[in-house]
Amino acid sequence: MTYHPKSEFLNVMMQRGFVADCTDYQGLDEALQKGGAPGYIGFDATAKSLHVGSLIQIMMLRWLQKTGNKPIVLMGGGTTKVGDPSFRADERPLLGPDQIDDNISGIKRAFSSYVNFGDGPTDALMLNNAEWLDGLNYLDFLRDIGRHFSVNRMLSFESVKSRLDREQSLSFLEFNYMILQAYDFLELHRRYGCILQMGGSDQWGNIVNGIDLTRRVIDGHIFGLTSPLLTTSDGKKMGKSHNGAVWLNGDMVSPYEFWQFWRNTTDADVGRFLKLYTELPIDECDRLGALQGAEINDAKIILANEVTTLLHGKDAAHAAEATAREVFERGGVGDDLPQLVLSTAELADGISVVQLFVRAGLVKSGKEAKRLIAEDGARMDDAPVTDAGLILDAAAFGAPIKLSAGKKRHALVSVAG
Repeated sequence: MTYHPKSEFLNVMMQRGFVADCTDYQGLDEALQKGGAPGYIGFDATAKSLHVGSLIQIMMLRWLQKTGNKPIVLMGGGTTKVGDPSFRADERPLLGPDQIDDNISGIKRAFSSYVNFGDGPTDALMLNNAEWLDGLNYLDFLRDIGRHFSVNRMLSFESVKSRLDREQSLSFLEFNYMILQAYDFLELHRRYGCILQMGGSDQWGNIVNGIDLTRRVIDGHIFGLTSPLLTTSDGKKMGKSHNGAVWLNGDMVSPYEFWQFWRNTTDADVGRFLKLYTELPIDECDRLGALQGAEINDAKIILANEVTTLLHGKDAAHAAEATAREVFERGGVGDDLPQLVLSTAELADGISVVQLFVRAGLVKSGKEAKRLIAEDGARMDDAPVTDAGLILDAAAFGAPIKLSAGKKRHALVSVAG
């Protein structure tokens, strides 16, 4: 559908590539033109940090606030106890209340970099759906809410259907997830006047359920907007690096590693990522994304600097770029590389070079380290590592050792005291 919105928020979303689908473009557009519209995205607390795969949703909340509306960050303290089955092959491991609360505390840290929280009309709110889910009376909930859901219709949603088509088990616990998420939207509309739920396109069925439930229970008129499920141009899931998830919290992935993830963007993705993950003007994103040859590397540095500045601040972005230049252009070690600090006790019997690469996070396993060495991809202080059986003792660490896996991934190893 080609729709030309009048509201600033919807215009930004469509121009920058955030929109996969909308339940009612015109209705949402008219509601947004009034200003101050509350909209939310839910985040389940399954880890202590969100990762880059959630950044597209975080940027949607940021733009919602920047265009004069009110973002609501809904933490799934209640729904995390159930687990979202959407497009998963198996059931999520269930977490206890203490672990969920700990995860929520960790996740909160990244959000203050993107939205401003407070009590003003466009200030962001952070809420926890345990507030209304934990105290539900099961029989009352079945009678008042459950009766509005058709099992036939729930079975038709792609997120459920895909599991059943593969003959994979879908527990009754998980099946209830979509009812709870629908109830979240109803409660947010009741309590905060929330008119919009956003999420990835895999959440379409859950969002539509919430809209339908709210219409049936209180005749509320609300909307849904989904973003594309993002993969890189080479088909990889967004948010994953060689070593796993690229977390937003700096104590889990350092600002340098975060910067380096964006610097390593493939050429074909640069323009698209600039539009989604930075606030540079669209014309500039298009210009940078169209650069060819060596010039596209300059665009990647701009991308890395802009995205890192939003999350970690300008100083961290500049430090990461300086470290990258030191490492790549001048062959130095850089001050901001990921570091592994060993104790002297760990070196009493020496440590294998294979274990060093694993401990430094440059590979996932000893097998992968041995393959890296065999393929001439391992370096120690820029010299090739040729012997996978090499053992290093304390004397080898008179100065920090720089480990390199290929040309782009590096770490420093030193000994404490």
